[in-house]
Amino acid sequence: MFGERPYAAVSTAELAQRAGVARGLINHYFGNKRDLYLAVVRRMVTLPRQDKVSIPDGTPGERVDAIVGWLLDTIVEHGTTWVKVTSHEGVGDDPEVQQILDQADDAAAERMLMMIGRADLADSAPLRALVLAYAGLVKVAGREWITRATLTRAQVHQLLADTLLTMITVTIPSVLITEPAPTVETGER
Repeated sequence: MFGERPYAAVSTAELAQRAGVARGLINHYFGNKRDLYLAVVRRMVTLPRQDKVSIPDGTPGERVDAIVGWLLDTIVEHGTTWVKVTSHEGVGDDPEVQQILDQADDAAAERMLMMIGRADLADSAPLRALVLAYAGLVKVAGREWITRATLTRAQVHQLLADTLLTMITVTIPSVLITEPAPTVETGER
């Protein structure tokens, strides 16, 4: 229901009726509508377990194709609800929602670096930022596909695959060359 209508237009009574449970049961497990919404946000942005993802050992293009397919499968599984919660269309500028989204973005950046075979780069702020920028593209492309129907899944797949492949083969190596070596503090002065 949060994917169908704005947060304010969804009542706890309607949620309970649609779920086929008593309203008190929702209150017992979640407290109130906002807490239920936060649980929905967490669920929408939590990536599937790593063992559910099969990334081939083939060429970079084959790996990217598999990664993007997995991303799009994850998006389509949750549809408009995913679009709403990842684009702040839910409860607006809520610090708790933002914290959940930021944590999910960080986890997704680490997962993406691992999936492209560069988990060793997770501590690089510029490379994490590149992956987070890519995540922004994923969110916008997902919205254009799922809710606006201005792009097809195939078009979104092509856009995301081309961009990710360029990041892996051109951008990341370029950043690695220009990134200063980390300094090691010894504690001595």
